[in-house]
Amino acid sequence: MKAIIAEKPSVAREIAHILNANNKRHGYFEGSGYCVTWALGHLVSLGMPEDYGIRGFDKASLPIFPNPFILTPRKQKPTNSKNYQADPSALKQLKIIKNVFGQCTSIIAATDAGREGELIFRYIYDHLKCKKPFQRLWISSLTEKAILEGFKNLKPGSDFDGLYEAAKARSEADWLVGINATQALSIAANNDVYSLGRVQSPTLALICKRFQENKEFKQKNYWQIRLQHRKDYLNFRSLSNQQWEDKKQAEQILKAIEREGRATVEEVSINTIKEQSPLLFDLTELQKEANRKLGLSADEVLQTAQSLYEKKFITYPRTGSKYIPEDLWSEIPELVRILNQSDLFKPAIATLKFGNFNKRIVNDLKVTDHHGLLPTTKIPSALTAIEKAIYHMIVYRLLESLSEHCSKQNTHITIKVHHYDFSITGSKILHKGWRVINGLLSDEKNPIQDSNRNNNINYSNNNEIQEPQLIELPEFKKGDELKISSTELKEKLTRPPKLYTEADLLSAMENADRQIVDKEQQKALANIGIGTPATRASIIETLITRNYITRKSKALIPTDKGEKVYDLIKDQKIANVQMTAEWEMALHQIENKELDSKQFITDIKKYTAEITQELLSLNIPQENIPELKCPKCLQQNLTIKEKIVKCPDEQCQWILFRVICGIQLSINHITSLITTGKTPLIKNMKSKNGKKFDAFIVFNDDLTTSFEFENRS
Repeated sequence: MKAIIAEKPSVAREIAHILNANNKRHGYFEGSGYCVTWALGHLVSLGMPEDYGIRGFDKASLPIFPNPFILTPRKQKPTNSKNYQADPSALKQLKIIKNVFGQCTSIIAATDAGREGELIFRYIYDHLKCKKPFQRLWISSLTEKAILEGFKNLKPGSDFDGLYEAAKARSEADWLVGINATQALSIAANNDVYSLGRVQSPTLALICKRFQENKEFKQKNYWQIRLQHRKDYLNFRSLSNQQWEDKKQAEQILKAIEREGRATVEEVSINTIKEQSPLLFDLTELQKEANRKLGLSADEVLQTAQSLYEKKFITYPRTGSKYIPEDLWSEIPELVRILNQSDLFKPAIATLKFGNFNKRIVNDLKVTDHHGLLPTTKIPSALTAIEKAIYHMIVYRLLESLSEHCSKQNTHITIKVHHYDFSITGSKILHKGWRVINGLLSDEKNPIQDSNRNNNINYSNNNEIQEPQLIELPEFKKGDELKISSTELKEKLTRPPKLYTEADLLSAMENADRQIVDKEQQKALANIGIGTPATRASIIETLITRNYITRKSKALIPTDKGEKVYDLIKDQKIANVQMTAEWEMALHQIENKELDSKQFITDIKKYTAEITQELLSLNIPQENIPELKCPKCLQQNLTIKEKIVKCPDEQCQWILFRVICGIQLSINHITSLITTGKTPLIKNMKSKNGKKFDAFIVFNDDLTTSFEFENRS
């Protein structure tokens, strides 16, 4: 009997069905020589400080360096409890897995084929002190064909020791930095609770730095001159290369140009360029594209892609590659023929040349754990609006990648009036190639009808750049004279640095080397990001959950708390993007067995000791918190924290949550409520249906709270 452990019940059910292990037992399936069970995500994790006998936030205990780390069943903090406790569902499933392992001779790890999936299995295996031999099911799709093929080609578990060591080192590094930095900053802030992390802190720093640059940007007016021309029955415009900050000077120059009435062609540049078809999506590129076009968050895209994968409609989504291996290329024509059965994709597929597909996506050397995102041969019927949008993006990107290049002719003309240069730019598509398919996708209606998603913030990093006019221009040659039909003085504004959207932030995280000033260091860290494609979405969500950033339309904006944390850590090592990128490089080397994980953890411990000392030495001014008696017991002074106001007496247990309908109660609000039973008028609170309202918050007789509105109760 062989044990198989999948990451989720739905995947276990699929594997059991394909292997004819159809006898349902409590927590597993049995049959045909297999017992198929499942994890529930991370059932086992690294122990908390209290598991090492360290309770509370104690300065004398820092830094905390567990040796060895303890593995414990997943924990949760029950309502009205200060302490974490083992999750009952995790304990229950671990007991089932132990029973399944116990009755089998060997194990097949069928958790997701990636770093986190490997960690989930190995932590369970180690926690249960299992010594039985195991193999690895390594697949990129959950179709029946892929699963059967995977079971025919099971790999030795030892082949993935490097992957496990990298995952384990990442987990322990995050614990060391996160636990120690969080406790150190919280102690320095007089036990106000802050959260810091190895990746989340430099990511927060990116967002806050850009936000402050945007806010501090001083806009300036400038003027450019635009001319209208006509030649060979074609109308077109030119724009001055020069910009003037003095309007009067620009007006004088405009008058001189009007008197001249003619311009002379100085330079003619015509270039034919080939725009290569795009590569397949990896997860980060899919998240960026869906954020730009559909307004979806990175986490929404990841969850949707995971759902499509588990329904067997796409291949494994947590991929960092945009290529496929050579041995998969032979399956692409059949995949396209199956997609052609859908009326929706027929117009796009009709533009492809069967037998002569573009092979640009094939590169064995650039396929990492998994190949680029592909649809499978299973065509979906019923999908949610978001699933449909993401699925279509993946299909169309495959069809684009198989198409011919797009050929364009770009024209740039320089003309001179007096000694002032003007530019005429034009672009003409000679051969549409892959852009035919891009146009077909653009013609599709956006199935996501949330208007809030589609509000763009109109910022630009630079002064306005004149885009090539998508019109046909007449022929020019040097020395030609052009008549000026009309003139116009255009007033413009310099633009602040663009606020980060999730697409922009994912790019910044993916290309962390570009944030580094030193060119040699930048070169060494080329293409090394912070976080991984699989974790970047969760980092953004963590920052939102911890009230460090918020979404405003498509932009990511730091909260007051986020800016406060950034101001505290921006000059500290923990906000260093370069160092975090170097760690990602080290984890990659550990995975490839080029670096000893013990050396990496030794370096992390040294770094942790340094940042702990840095953070403990910070002088953090405290919020001026008044002494207020508990309104219930009338004995204890209230404890006022960021999210709650509560009585410290465990018998009394009176509590007030500070965030009500999206508004955090200020100290003045709290003082007024406790002393008079009523807050001042609070504006712009938001109801469950999203409508804003103004109200007072008042005490009821039982010291719960309710709303009181102006001129009515």
